[in-house]
Amino acid sequence: MADNPYGFLPDHRFWRKAVASVPPFAIDLIVHPPPFVVTKQDKVATAGSCFAQEIAHGLQESGYRYYLAEQPPAGASAEEALRRNYSMYSCRYGNIYTTAQLRQLIDRAYGRFVPRLDFWTRPEDGRFVDPFRPRIEPDGFATLEDMRADRERHLAAVRHMLETMDVFVFTFGHTETWRHRSDGAILQLAPGVAGGEWNPDIFEFYNMTVSEVVRDFLAAADRIREVNARARIILSVSPVGIIATYEDRHVVQSNSVVKSILRAAADEVVRARPDIAYFPSFDLATLSATVPMFYSEDTRRIDPYGVDRVMRMFFDHFTDRAMRKAAERIIRIDVAAEAESHSRIICDEEAIDPT
Repeated sequence: MADNPYGFLPDHRFWRKAVASVPPFAIDLIVHPPPFVVTKQDKVATAGSCFAQEIAHGLQESGYRYYLAEQPPAGASAEEALRRNYSMYSCRYGNIYTTAQLRQLIDRAYGRFVPRLDFWTRPEDGRFVDPFRPRIEPDGFATLEDMRADRERHLAAVRHMLETMDVFVFTFGHTETWRHRSDGAILQLAPGVAGGEWNPDIFEFYNMTVSEVVRDFLAAADRIREVNARARIILSVSPVGIIATYEDRHVVQSNSVVKSILRAAADEVVRARPDIAYFPSFDLATLSATVPMFYSEDTRRIDPYGVDRVMRMFFDHFTDRAMRKAAERIIRIDVAAEAESHSRIICDEEAIDPT
C-alpha cells in the first residue's frame, strides 16, 4: 500500500515527472481522450479571439473541412475576399472576444435581441460601419441601407453556420469589454476606435467575472444546441496577451487577471458540461518550459513554432488515428511560409493601440 494518497497517482500528475523530466518539445498535456474526435468529413466552424484564426489556418492547411458559411460576393478574387475578411472566420463577424458577445450574436441572428445601437460613422470619411464589427468592411459602407443589408446577410450566414456545422471551436479571448448603457449591447471595440464617438453617458466599460463568462458561454451553447443538437463544441483559451487594459493598473496585472478568469471559467464549463471538450492550447503555450520557444519578439503573440506545436497536440488527440497520421505527414515547420501566414492573423483589438 502507498504511504499517502499521492502514491497511487500516475506520472502525469507530478511536475517533476511530467514537466521537469520531459524535453519541452515532447510535453503533451492531454492525458485522457476527448469526448469526440474530428474527421475530415466534419464541417468545423471557428470563432473567438485572434488565436482562433491560427486553429482555422491549421485545419485548412492540413486538409480538414474548415467551414466557411459566409462566402464572398460572386466574382470577388481571392485577394479581395481576404482583404474584406471573408476567410477570417467561418462567418464575417471578426473577433468575438467575450462570451457575452457570442451569446448576443446568436440572439441577434435569431431576432431574440435587437440592439438599439444601429450604426456608426467614421470620422475620417463619414462612411457607415456596423458598430458590432466596425472593421469588417475596410472601406466602410457608402449608405446606411448598404450596411444594414450586409448585416442581414451576415446574420443569415450565422444562422446557417449554427444549424449546419458539425464542430464549433471557440476561443476565450478577453473579459474587458464595452457596452451600450441603454440595453447592454456588447461592442467588439470601444467607441471611437474604428467608428462612432466616445461618450461616457452612452457607453460604459465593463470587466466580466468568472461566473459571467461561464453563464454566457453555457447560454450560447444551449442556444446552439436548440438549433443543432448534434453540434460538438471545443473550447480553448487564447494564449495571446492582451494589447491594452482600461483598468487602472499595469497591463501585466490585467493580463494575469483576464487569463486567470478565462481559464477558471473554461474549467467550470467543462465540469458542468462533460460533452464540451477543452483544448489546452493556453496551458501548453504559457508553460514556463515552452514560453521561450513559443512567443514572438513582441512577447505577446505565439510564433510559428508555437502554433505548430499547439496544432500537433490538436491533431494528436482531437482527430482519429488515421487522420492523425495524415496530419503529421502534412504539417511541417516552414519558417518563411508560417511567418507569412502569421502576418495574416487579424486582431481587431490592435486598433486600440495608437502606435
